[in-house]
Amino acid sequence: MNQQEVIETFDLFSDWMEKYQYIIDLGRKLEPLNDSDKIDSNLLEGCQSSVWLVHQFDNGRVQYNANSDAAIVSGLIALVLSIYSDKTPQDIIDTEPEFIEKVGLATHLSSTRSNGLASMINKIKSIAHQYL
Repeated sequence: MNQQEVIETFDLFSDWMEKYQYIIDLGRKLEPLNDSDKIDSNLLEGCQSSVWLVHQFDNGRVQYNANSDAAIVSGLIALVLSIYSDKTPQDIIDTEPEFIEKVGLATHLSSTRSNGLASMINKIKSIAHQYL
């Protein structure tokens, strides 16, 4: 999914309760992480909830997998991964997270969740830089 598809999907919902439910539903569809991946070195700093992020580099693309112990955060992870996972490092670095503002997440998330979302995107971009 690209950012425009995310924006168009959010436009289908009439209120924020429906949008939150969609985000939670996305989180339920995330691939679970192996317990062996839920280690401190994969724990994302700057998030109120526990978020584990793992990656691999294959055929010139970075694949990310992540999960959280919180439902809404898992949904936010699913949104971010739909935009950034399985892309080239340069595409990841060049993709600014415009969807956050355009779908209203910037104003409807708590400051701690917004900070965690920014931390996750920064970490994803930092990992991509390693492969340039």
